[in-house]
Amino acid sequence: MTFFLSVSLMVLGTGLVALVLLQHKGSGLGAGFGGGGGPIVMKRRGVDLFLHKLTIGFSVVFFAAAFANLFV
Repeated sequence: MTFFLSVSLMVLGTGLVALVLLQHKGSGLGAGFGGGGGPIVMKRRGVDLFLHKLTIGFSVVFFAAAFANLFV
């Protein structure tokens, strides 16, 4: 069981890094604090929305597996 969780954490971690790198690059961290100068609300559509939801799903499963790995 520990081996399965360790392998799944490596796969999920690699997938999570890849998903974050595939997402659209915005104005950087400054845009989150009001320094972007662009539109305040930007809607995600199409592939951006899919990648966003998939990244959230991968992160939830990754942290659940990491938490489960503590108790196995």
